[in-house]
Amino acid sequence: MRIGVSRFSLALFTLGALLVLSANPANSQKISNRVAEFTGIDKITGRIITFDVYIDETVQFGALQVTPRVCYSRPATETPKTTSFLEVDEITLDRKIRRIFTGWMFADSPGLNAIEHPVYDVWLKDCKMESDVAPPS
Repeated sequence: MRIGVSRFSLALFTLGALLVLSANPANSQKISNRVAEFTGIDKITGRIITFDVYIDETVQFGALQVTPRVCYSRPATETPKTTSFLEVDEITLDRKIRRIFTGWMFADSPGLNAIEHPVYDVWLKDCKMESDVAPPS
């Protein structure tokens, strides 16, 4: 009888350990997406636009060129966390390209690392696998 209790205790311990590990954000599974979705605002015209950018492709928004390198999200069963590592360049009036941002952007904290430019603001909205925009050829 003592062996049965020991196996039962071991099974409960193992189940408890699995629950703790699965709840730990450090062990969360991240999904690598193909498309980063951004929102941008032109402060002069007040125009707000949402645009999709495929990973490692560059899209121009006004005088800014936005290039996401990765875009991660989590499964729907976990706490949402959407992040993207990107590079943003500005085309200056003398037609030179100047890097104004390189780093991580977080969809759940858009003010943390949003692109703040005198004319344009850009922030990460979402990561997704598909887009209505045709992929680059």
